[in-house]
Amino acid sequence: MIEQYVKNLSLNLNNRHPDTLLILGSGLGGLAENFEDAETIAYEKIGFPQAGVAGHKGQLVVGRLGRHEMVCMQGRFHLYEGYPPQLIKDVICAFAQIGVKNLIVTNAAGSLKTEMPAGSLMLITDHINLSGQNPLIGKNNEKYGPRFPDMSLAYNLDCREKFKAVARKCGVELHEGVYLMVTGPNFETAAEIRAFKVLGADAIGMSTVPEVISAVYAGMKVLGVSVITNLGTGLHNMQQSHNETLAQAALAAGKLQKLLELYLEEE
Repeated sequence: MIEQYVKNLSLNLNNRHPDTLLILGSGLGGLAENFEDAETIAYEKIGFPQAGVAGHKGQLVVGRLGRHEMVCMQGRFHLYEGYPPQLIKDVICAFAQIGVKNLIVTNAAGSLKTEMPAGSLMLITDHINLSGQNPLIGKNNEKYGPRFPDMSLAYNLDCREKFKAVARKCGVELHEGVYLMVTGPNFETAAEIRAFKVLGADAIGMSTVPEVISAVYAGMKVLGVSVITNLGTGLHNMQQSHNETLAQAALAAGKLQKLLELYLEEE
């Protein structure tokens, strides 16, 4: 499907050449509204499936932000919706084939630390893949990437340092930590949260890792940021809900937008 996606992207981008892909998590779709000269492209025009989760529109937004021509995915493909992880690899590889060099990936995540409450931002330094799946399983085509990509610096160190500098300049508290992925779609049990803390995780979610693996495979630089929308089960007395996730993501989106805009002006 990669070549078909490449063909459809080329037909619909109207001679625009984005160098940065922005993937937005649940409740964060509004971050693309400040793009200059923005155009939208429905996923169906590219051949992508329609995103089916609340908070995900299912379209591309193309435009400029800072010094960069951007393409934004308003809606991602979650494994818990039944999509194979290889779909995510094909999508990311298609963007790489049209010249995208950078991936900025965001997500809504639960915190495993009480000192990182809802509304916080966490710069992802590394991840743990507990989904039991990998987008690179299957026959490999060296045209798109190596059989065994190195994940030792999956989240680009230079990008992280620049983003931290922007946060300091803006006076925004920025946590750092390890993101752990499970497939979902249920929220985790209290026992699972205790186990994940032992494994060294700081935040947990149901996305991002397949996209990052695919981007590293395709040779992209990756910056990842989690918007903390809740404390993990057992760390508070409230019941978990997707509506609360969306509400907390909306509250933190303004801070993240401010940081991303300044980062892209300086990057």
